[in-house]
Amino acid sequence: MPAVFDKLGIRFMYPDNWTLDEQEAIAGNNSVTVYSPGGAFWSVVLHDRSADPKKLAAETLNALKAEYEGSEAEPASEEVAGQELRGYDVNFFYLDLTNTALIRSFRTADATCLILCQAEDRELVTAGPVFRAMTMSLLTGSS
Repeated sequence: MPAVFDKLGIRFMYPDNWTLDEQEAIAGNNSVTVYSPGGAFWSVVLHDRSADPKKLAAETLNALKAEYEGSEAEPASEEVAGQELRGYDVNFFYLDLTNTALIRSFRTADATCLILCQAEDRELVTAGPVFRAMTMSLLTGSS
């Protein structure tokens, strides 16, 4: 049975064996992160609706590039639940393993959202569909 996060004006489902981290939300920031048992994570950050989704994605990309020298990025877009999500796919090495980060941003009626997903590439095979399902549940508010 999936767990449900329903705070900050958002609602999404996540696997009940993943760990929810609400520390940022508790600290007054509008973000929450969910971690897989293997270390992959899916994070959503809510911004004021007036924030530019493209700018948020670019700022996140710049932060990742500063953190992981030699990272490679390419623009990406996908449609989830009828919503166009735009951002970047970023590949980099960490602890001698290849990793992928997915940066996606979009605007809803209430907020501008930034989603950051990251996984070691072997785990991405199984975590990727879970990331997409969590994003779908966020966009549809389904439980």
